Amino acid sequence: MSKIGKINISVPDKVKVSLDGNILKMEGPLGKNNLSLDTNVFDLNINNGKEVSIKPKVINQNTKRIWGLNRSLINNAIKGLNEGYSKTLELTGVGFRAAVKGTSLNLQIGFSHDVNYNIPEGIKITVEKQTIIKISGSDKQLVGSVAAKIKSFKKTEPYKGKGIKEQGQYILRKEGKKK
Repeated sequence: MSKIGKINISVPDKVKVSLDGNILKMEGPLGKNNLSLDTNVFDLNINNGKEVSIKPKVINQNTKRIWGLNRSLINNAIKGLNEGYSKTLELTGVGFRAAVKGTSLNLQIGFSHDVNYNIPEGIKITVEKQTIIKISGSDKQLVGSVAAKIKSFKKTEPYKGKGIKEQGQYILRKEGKKK
């Protein structure tokens, strides 16, 4: 049995949840989201719009594996529509700067050219100071993938710690050459 899958998902007052065929439609203060579920495998119960529970129709090895996953996906979508998700990135290095220009993020990260990243729809990027980038949105997976893509432009190197990292991320530092 799935420990996570058994737990019911409480729905906040601001979020509306409805099932249309095998598509779970959610609407909240931060937008709308649709989630596709396999209704041949799972039963989805919505209790007065206050609680959502998911249970497999037949319990076997395959359904046990994806039961907790589907419950977590629904929970993350509901939480994202109510509160949203955010990640903060830090630029470390001499002359490293970031700026939002229209629908793109402009990064000056030590290359001979500027790096421009087009901001996807549903993501809001703000630059606090010039070295702190805040990424926010209602989709947890999209916020994480945007943060990972921006971090991949200049990975933090272990000797001086220059590059782009998440706030609070520990970088293993190495000692330089010895004489």
